[in-house]
Amino acid sequence: MLNLSLIVPTFNEVDNVAEVVRRVDEALPQVKWELIFVDDDSPDGTAAKVRELAKDDPRVRCLQRIGRRGLASACMEGMLASCAPIVAVMDADLQHDERLLLQMLDLLEDDANLDIVVGSRYVAGGATTGWNSSRQAISRWATRLSSTVLKADLKDPMSGFFMLRHAAALRSIRQGMSGVGFKIMLDLFASAPQPLRFVELPYSFRTRFAGESKLDTTVAWEYFIMLLDRTMGGFLPVRFIAFSLVGGLGLVVHLAVLSLLFKGLGTTFFVAQGAATLVAMTTNFLLNNVLTYRDMRLRGWRLLSGWVSFSLACSVGALANLGVADWLYERASAWWLASAVVGVVVGAVWNYAVTTIFTWKKARPA
Repeated sequence: MLNLSLIVPTFNEVDNVAEVVRRVDEALPQVKWELIFVDDDSPDGTAAKVRELAKDDPRVRCLQRIGRRGLASACMEGMLASCAPIVAVMDADLQHDERLLLQMLDLLEDDANLDIVVGSRYVAGGATTGWNSSRQAISRWATRLSSTVLKADLKDPMSGFFMLRHAAALRSIRQGMSGVGFKIMLDLFASAPQPLRFVELPYSFRTRFAGESKLDTTVAWEYFIMLLDRTMGGFLPVRFIAFSLVGGLGLVVHLAVLSLLFKGLGTTFFVAQGAATLVAMTTNFLLNNVLTYRDMRLRGWRLLSGWVSFSLACSVGALANLGVADWLYERASAWWLASAVVGVVVGAVWNYAVTTIFTWKKARPA
């Protein structure tokens, strides 16, 4: 009988997957396990490499996702594809210590009251090898911020290395996990209908075995969006929250351009408002492409056609904003209010709905 499913999300990890299989095999000699590599259609051939390994080892499986991106959602799909009573999540870069897996499994099998075992860098005996002071500071800040949504006193809520009962994972998924970003365990704890019973085990976080790190500014953005989504209780779609925040940044750009042209260069308000609308709309498109629709990002010629589609879809709101702002300007002294605030509020829902259908929807492969 299968005891354990190990979920390993991958993107461009072709040089690591064989080593993951080898080390897991050494770490779990008497355990009936399977490895589910959930690959986000890596261009480096990660999925093909996993299938090659699976030909010789039936314990290895490949779940290749087309048109979807994201570590958290990949882990959720891997959990749903498992039939083992216990599932674990670990990275493909081998920064997580696979030698801890057997101890995690023993704890869960021996204690029926335990839901999850967490590999922790911040309990006694844990360590973060090779981290500079800035990365340590960012991690501490993110850990403190996570306390706003957590239902547990975890020392390392940002850990991506853990093992839990399949039933507990299903309860959190059904409860409405956001599936946003990289912090799957934080999402699990925040979504659990009842507080998860947990134990933290120390381990030393290692340096990457091969390949390049996936950490970038969008990771911090997605983490913030996920926290905001959990704080709001999932009342609004996650993408709409991100879309609205980008719209807020666009408002700042709009006001800056409007002020420069109207107050600085002395153009007519109507011309300044039109130019500011175009610049803000372009800024919003580029930011949404990188942040809000990161998993469906447009590139190459699709970026240009997407900008045209986005501009056309938003043209109704832009024209309404232009007309309303000019009308208000003639009747109000607060020109900055007339210029954009009303238009942003009125057009946010329309722009989100229309561009989701006509701009980034097309990015999904058939």
